[in-house]
Amino acid sequence: MSEPEEDFATLFEASEQSKHITRGQTIGGTIVAIGSEVALVDVGGKSEAVIDVNELKDDDGHLEMAVGDRIEATVVSSVGGLTLSRRLVRGAATARQLEDAFQAGLPVEGKVERAVKGGYDVRIARLRAFCPLSQIDIIRTADPAQHEGRVYRFRIIEYKDGGRNLVVSRRALLEEEQRASAADVRSAIVEGAVMTGRVASVREFGAFVDLGGGVQGLLHVSEMAWARVADPSQLVTPGDEITIKVLRVDADGKKISLGLKQLAADPWSRVGETYDAGQVRTGRVTRIAAFGAFLELEPGIEGLVPLSESGVSRDRDLKGAFRVGQDLEVVVLEVDASARRIRLSVTAVQEARESQEVREYTEREPGAPVDGFGSLASTLRDALKPRQS
Repeated sequence: MSEPEEDFATLFEASEQSKHITRGQTIGGTIVAIGSEVALVDVGGKSEAVIDVNELKDDDGHLEMAVGDRIEATVVSSVGGLTLSRRLVRGAATARQLEDAFQAGLPVEGKVERAVKGGYDVRIARLRAFCPLSQIDIIRTADPAQHEGRVYRFRIIEYKDGGRNLVVSRRALLEEEQRASAADVRSAIVEGAVMTGRVASVREFGAFVDLGGGVQGLLHVSEMAWARVADPSQLVTPGDEITIKVLRVDADGKKISLGLKQLAADPWSRVGETYDAGQVRTGRVTRIAAFGAFLELEPGIEGLVPLSESGVSRDRDLKGAFRVGQDLEVVVLEVDASARRIRLSVTAVQEARESQEVREYTEREPGAPVDGFGSLASTLRDALKPRQS
């Protein structure tokens, strides 16, 4: 009576153990016996798992493992006992192992050999597979060739003709990893955090950046650089890995605002030291409004030429007098670094030059050299006195 009960108890315990080990799980064990076709592996239960003996051999067919050795292997089946595959951990090697991986939904390792029409040729051990372009990554990359030569983990999504017709997907695995890590990623996204992300897409208003776990934030064009950015695609492209700062996160964590320029020095922090009233500067017209023209004096530093200081009469259109991209020589009238404001004048340059020319003409003596614009700075100071009073 005791022997049948013991057999039943042993079988029941083995059955219960196999329920806790799931297909696709990687487990460790010790080899306890090696036969002609299979080997037995002690994985800590009353019954041993089995593994194909060929998986314990090297490329020349010689056993590279022995009784007593520890191995790691993937569970390819838990029906009627545990069946393991060591090569699915290292990369599937035979058609039968690939079929097991397909049936179990297990990842296999493959090398992207080259880009072809509509996708990629992938070498998985001795077999060739096809990966559609949309399945190589979550983010569509501008240059398909960048994946060539890379070794990735793939999931087999189609297995036909005994392994001669294979279709694989890397994206399926990446999306699973995203879902698993999304909660951890969101907990790390707090205002002020500096993170690494990958550009997912670029639009005219900015770029969406993948922060991991499928979580994306918006890098608005105004937050990309201190200088004005006309075309975001000139700074970033899909697939680029960039370091950004989290600026804002809404209450439910779904809207995330990112910044890139915040990781560089603010050029306005030194404006008070480098800009003074009376200086002559050259700026590039960036935009024109009814009330004046904005000039970029250096990357990230803009000043305004009010209509009254433009030298253009009020009945004329500024857009007809100036054009975007034009270089203008201006005089600095006023600097307010705290308000990030610089007031400029085109008129002051014109007036100073006229005054200089008159002075040179009236002071010129027969045979005396012309000073040119050598005293332009002093003339500008005189011309600016009424504006600063």
